[in-house]
Amino acid sequence: MNLIIILAIVVLHGWIFSHNALATSTSPNIVVVLVDDMGYGDPACFNPNSKIATPHLDAIAKSGMRFTDAHAPGPLCHMSRYGLMTGQYPFRTDVSVWPTQPLIVDDQMTIASLAQDQGYHTAMIGKWHLGFREEGYDRALRGGPIDRGFDSFYGIRASTDIPPYFYIRGDRAVEPPTEKILANRTDGWSPIQGAFWREGGIAPNLDLADVLERFTDEATQVITQHAARQANKTAEQNAKQPLMMYLAYPAPHTPWLPSAEFVGKSGAGMYGDFVMMVDAQIGRISQSLRDAGMEENTLLIVTSDNGPVWYDEDRTRFQHDAAGGWRGMKADAWEAGHRMPMIAKWPGRVARGSRSKQLVCFTDFLATFADIFEVTLPDDAGPDSFSFLPALLGNDTPTVTSRQELVMQAGGVRNMMVIRQGKWKLINQLGSGGFSKPKLLPPTADGVTGQLYDLESDPAEIENLFAKHPEVVLRLQSTLNEISRRKRSRLPPPTPSRNPSSN
Repeated sequence: MNLIIILAIVVLHGWIFSHNALATSTSPNIVVVLVDDMGYGDPACFNPNSKIATPHLDAIAKSGMRFTDAHAPGPLCHMSRYGLMTGQYPFRTDVSVWPTQPLIVDDQMTIASLAQDQGYHTAMIGKWHLGFREEGYDRALRGGPIDRGFDSFYGIRASTDIPPYFYIRGDRAVEPPTEKILANRTDGWSPIQGAFWREGGIAPNLDLADVLERFTDEATQVITQHAARQANKTAEQNAKQPLMMYLAYPAPHTPWLPSAEFVGKSGAGMYGDFVMMVDAQIGRISQSLRDAGMEENTLLIVTSDNGPVWYDEDRTRFQHDAAGGWRGMKADAWEAGHRMPMIAKWPGRVARGSRSKQLVCFTDFLATFADIFEVTLPDDAGPDSFSFLPALLGNDTPTVTSRQELVMQAGGVRNMMVIRQGKWKLINQLGSGGFSKPKLLPPTADGVTGQLYDLESDPAEIENLFAKHPEVVLRLQSTLNEISRRKRSRLPPPTPSRNPSSN
């Protein structure tokens, strides 16, 4: 009997292994490139009137799909990244603690841990901005990428204008920030534009102007080494392992530091020049995938974490609309704060030159990847994640499992909330809620306490219909309250009813 049980276990283990190996061998590589503070109107593929040349982004769009209704889960860096990684709206946690604590808790599923569980090699390069347990830079920085599902990490703790400035490999500082850098700003721009950075500690061999290309070098090395490992595997060894790489560029966020070959090349000043440099780095990633023979089996997604820091006077001065016609900018509850250019390329699966109007939030990456892996998310994972795989594959017809609404918090007013459902968008207070002025206004004399816009007829959010459609306000506010109360918007599948005949 014992021998029979042992043989059964061996056979079952072999079946499970071969089944997983088959799934792994046919799964695509996934590369997510998240740029920083690039607006909807910067890439020419989203704005034909852009004053910035973006040939590499345009080429990806030509070979794949543009999503025209894609949104960051929050209009600031850390908010957006939290939602992308976890599938949970960032307003559900206290994102303000990121400077000293990890935002993602120990048992929380991420896009990386999901992929890792499916046999992927997972790598992250770039800007984390989701916190570490910091107990000194000569000690391990726990709670970061390698504790949240990534096999490797090379990057920085936050933006290149937020000290201390130092590189991290794995969970250790490559060099502690033992030196000091003085604050810097650029004449002719606002205090938070140009070559702006804050005073603070910096590692001895770190140059802020080198960070962008350094990350591209690291990412291309990850791709090249991964391809070499797979090429060296024999038929007798494990099935080939796919790659999931998350490349989080800290640009074109400040400081705007374009290299010499891009200075003066755009029609949008040093910001536009820096966007051109970012585009060139993305071109290097695309070329690396081609050179490694990985392009044909890779889903490549490129988007931005939130809107640009681009004022009305910048738009007038350069005749360049970084917001692409949407209202506002970074941190705002208005569309330019969170509606992002998003493109996806997957040869043979995503139609070339296609476009999707599906409402998408970055929290949806988790459910979409689970859909690609053909696995079901646990009920406690990705509470605000909906798969956009059908839209990616060309079906824009909404289903019962498609995203129906979007909820988020403004970047500068903690209790200012936004809900979008169909053509309607409700902001529960007056003002931008972010960097645009006025950030916050009191209720009007006639009792208008919030903003209601019909984005179908008024995409620029000019006419506030709050007083004209109280029934819509009431419905949206009720939905917002319910999503906030139940702590999830993706409901678990219904529990099967018991069969009375079995009683």
